[in-house]
Amino acid sequence: MSDGLNDARAIRITEIVTDFRHLQYFLSQLRPTPTAEEYYLEGYSLLRQCTSEAHSILTTPFSVSAPAPGDDVERQKQQLRSVIVDAAVRRFQAQRVYLRAQAGLRWVNTRNSILRGQKQNASHLRALQEADDSLRQELRAITDECVESTLRNQDTAQGKWLAEDPTLAQIQQILMRR
Repeated sequence: MSDGLNDARAIRITEIVTDFRHLQYFLSQLRPTPTAEEYYLEGYSLLRQCTSEAHSILTTPFSVSAPAPGDDVERQKQQLRSVIVDAAVRRFQAQRVYLRAQAGLRWVNTRNSILRGQKQNASHLRALQEADDSLRQELRAITDECVESTLRNQDTAQGKWLAEDPTLAQIQQILMRR
């Protein structure tokens, strides 16, 4: 028994995958270039971690649900729902990585503006510590609730159909199983 929403589901998949593709494109462009002395600093380590996580999201196999018994339209409905959930989880992960990478890039820019091409010395210490503290504060603020809220507000503002998007609790359950 079809509910007539398969076209809306297909459009929603396209929207989510497009958002995911944009996030992945941004993340694929991360190319931090620290000096040997800077390599293990928190912000540069964070950017490397973000790059690794973005790659991991791409290599995670699609979680397929068993096809529903019944007619082709009902099977399509179940498949589309399954794709919406998988795509939404991947987009959520990519958004979380994106927000963390943005914080890391702000840290790099702040660090560069403090140092202005000079080697780090005692006169920079206080400002660099403040930049490190600011990065840690930003990272603490990037909670799952924050990520989910960012995505939902963006989708709502654009008038997208969200009726079958997974809830934050569902996304968290799926991520814990992976």
